[in-house]
Amino acid sequence: MTPAGDRDLPLLPPGLRERVLAASLRARDAGRPVPDAAQISPVEAFSRAASSFYTVLCFLHDDDWRTPVLRGLDVQGLAGHLIGVEEDVHRALAGDPDVADAEHVASTEAAALGQAGLRPAQTRADWRRAVDRTLDLVRPADARSRPADARSRVAVHGLRLPVTALLVVRAFELWTHENDIRQAVGWAPSVPDPSTLRLMTDLAARLLPHAAAALPEPVEVRLVLTGPGGGTWDVTMGSAPAAATVAIVADAVGFCRLAANRLTPDDLDVNVTGDPVRAAAVLAAATTLALD
Repeated sequence: MTPAGDRDLPLLPPGLRERVLAASLRARDAGRPVPDAAQISPVEAFSRAASSFYTVLCFLHDDDWRTPVLRGLDVQGLAGHLIGVEEDVHRALAGDPDVADAEHVASTEAAALGQAGLRPAQTRADWRRAVDRTLDLVRPADARSRPADARSRVAVHGLRLPVTALLVVRAFELWTHENDIRQAVGWAPSVPDPSTLRLMTDLAARLLPHAAAALPEPVEVRLVLTGPGGGTWDVTMGSAPAAATVAIVADAVGFCRLAANRLTPDDLDVNVTGDPVRAAAVLAAATTLALD
């Protein structure tokens, strides 16, 4: 029996549901947050990450530069490591084969140790000069052009990436080491702006297949990263037909910290659909992407 109040409701026009769904998909791509982060270039993302790192260096007291941070390096040594990274990037952009397969940490050890005993202001200036040189090498000559080698692959520290992807890797590393310093001196962590974060999450998702060697068997992954800068990716990990499919939902910033090997899978707030053992293996594999 139909309730009396329902008899007076008008019938919905045929096809209304389909039209509403179609309009929703036109309004935004599936799997993208609303409002979506404004698009920026990888050059801009690297520049923003560099500015944020430089700000931290500017606000450190002289005593803070002696604070132990990572791999036995203090703040000054870590800044020296990053100077060495920029110098290797300069050589890679010039086509120097000697840095193509150089080990990320060992190749920069001399630069890290070379900053010992210098005034913090000198180290800060040396790092800023190295970063500005990178920007000069990759920045378009004017707003209408792109770097001539923007889509060519650059070989450095075992990576073979387009210049655009390499710049996002560099932004990722600067953000990671900025937070290493922040943690060491007792400051609150920082979060990338949504536009930079969007490039970082996309790169981390696209690099996941490179971690497939750490998996016991292939797996299809639906990766959903929430919050500003997040999105949805379908990733195949492994070359053979996947034995299972898992869905992993996590915060975008948390997943980036996982990919930087600054967060363990157990510490990541994650929701899993499918085999939890395979999902745990995928998350553990993600930590192997870090260069440190």
